[in-house]
Amino acid sequence: MTGALIKGFRLRPTGRTAPLSVQDWRERARRRVPDMVWAYIENGSDDERTLRDNLAAYQDWYLNQRVLTRTAKVDLGVTIAGTSLEMPVILAPTGLAGAAHWHGDLGAARAAENSGTRLVLSSASTYSIEEVARGTAENHWFQLYPWRDRALMASLMSRASDNGFTALFVTVDVPVYGNRLREQRTGMRVPPTLTPSRMLNAATRPRWCYGYLRHRRTTLKNLVPVGGHLDGFESLEVQSENLTADIGWDDLEWIRSRWTGPVYVKGVMDPDDAERVVDLGADGVVVSNHGGRQLNAVPPTLRALPAIAERIGDRAEVILDGGIRSGSDVIVALALGADACLIGRPLVYGLAGGGTQGVTDVLGIFREEMTRSLTMMGIAAVGGLNRTSVTPRRYTHDM
Repeated sequence: MTGALIKGFRLRPTGRTAPLSVQDWRERARRRVPDMVWAYIENGSDDERTLRDNLAAYQDWYLNQRVLTRTAKVDLGVTIAGTSLEMPVILAPTGLAGAAHWHGDLGAARAAENSGTRLVLSSASTYSIEEVARGTAENHWFQLYPWRDRALMASLMSRASDNGFTALFVTVDVPVYGNRLREQRTGMRVPPTLTPSRMLNAATRPRWCYGYLRHRRTTLKNLVPVGGHLDGFESLEVQSENLTADIGWDDLEWIRSRWTGPVYVKGVMDPDDAERVVDLGADGVVVSNHGGRQLNAVPPTLRALPAIAERIGDRAEVILDGGIRSGSDVIVALALGADACLIGRPLVYGLAGGGTQGVTDVLGIFREEMTRSLTMMGIAAVGGLNRTSVTPRRYTHDM
């Protein structure tokens, strides 16, 4: 009885079930991109211990359920960088997003607007600052590396400010690239190493190939000189040449002095560093280990969060990044002191799996999961979350 209605549901004779979770979107993304691109999206550094621990840390906490609370309506709204958001989930800066899907950063920004939140546009975006500004209606935020070339940094900050980007996120945990073995093994280097077998693998993803060949969104557009031209490989080399370990607190002071809006420092894992960042005039920090892609064997970000929130939470905003894959993960992070969360890989899963609509759907999943969980926890607003909202998971070995 193909196509018949059974208890209100229509049987679909063909096609897969629509993704219902971030994991579903991950599986769809894996099917749609070549191995080289998947390695770039998914890998961590060295043996990927920190990548795994970022994910596992959320399993150490239980949500506390309360009943008969008359929680008929839940408010997910927060204010970050002076901007009212409808949910405490922000799209993280993601370099080379156009390699996942040609909609890239512009599609992600539009999805964020559709969902009442914001994108932090990467310096390494495949749509330029100006293209994203022209293609969106809201103010978004910009991410900057403390690179070797201060003139380049000053130019990027001026362009972002002139085009309506209202907050600056300074990423400080990339003095050198992490040792990402999966990228190296699949040829995702700078420049990428192409072989017949890798090209054949890409050809088995015809939808991705069409988007790549038709739109060519793999150049880091912000690094192309105004009026000039660079291909994707050349722009990646510009980024690599500008990475430097010779950066210090004076570089952050210089950046803070040149940006008039809110400044957040991303890549902070130590309370002392967080305090010094705020002392230098930052409006907030992002507790982040770069998704496990940089220094391996550091603690998961959720483990680092409480001490940092306790130290600076009354003076600055604290945002968490790393390992977030569900609405309940966001709830745990907020209960332990975060004001909001950044999502990176879930953004790319949605982008690779369905372009702009895929990212919108991923954000919708986070919204639904948070709303459902908070309703059952008896908490009417995310501002009501605190340490009493969660319970640590402890194991006993009594026989």
